[in-house]
Amino acid sequence: MKLIGLGLLFVAAVLAWASGYQPKPGETVLVLAIEGRGNVSILLHTKEAPKTTAHIINLAKQGFYDGQRFFRVITTPRPYIVQFGDPNTKSKPLDDPSIGQGGTGARIPYEDSGKSNVVGAVGLSTPPKERDSGDCQFYINLSNNRFLDGSYTVFGQVVEGMDVVRRIELGDRVTKATILTGN
Repeated sequence: MKLIGLGLLFVAAVLAWASGYQPKPGETVLVLAIEGRGNVSILLHTKEAPKTTAHIINLAKQGFYDGQRFFRVITTPRPYIVQFGDPNTKSKPLDDPSIGQGGTGARIPYEDSGKSNVVGAVGLSTPPKERDSGDCQFYINLSNNRFLDGSYTVFGQVVEGMDVVRRIELGDRVTKATILTGN
């Protein structure tokens, strides 16, 4: 048993090192390993958006995000967002009409985290004007999009790997989503 515990500690240490960002005590970080691109570390606002972050953490720990693809990348006429989290992207072509509608069936209510949709901010996607119907899909802001404030829960901030986010292309796959916590 001790050997297994040490092995798990070693794996956690390697993942923390690989992500580059070392969570401070009390911090929780979601690390997305994007195939052919690199890692993106997202500091989760667990105190400011507890329901949203608990849901995202649970999904990541279950492997829900592993193998999913970015299905929306809007960079023109100006950088806007990349979007991820639809389980249909694991098996369906990205031009399938159901892409962007998949989820777990959960309905996470809007949480006013006090955070703004600035570059690198991560928000919970919802259908337009249905801010209390978030689930598993989320977006990362490529520019300041403060006009989104108040409509979507901002639950995280990219703390490392924004260069990777800017290189994401439609169909890029997340090979592994990992949760790291500071001790």
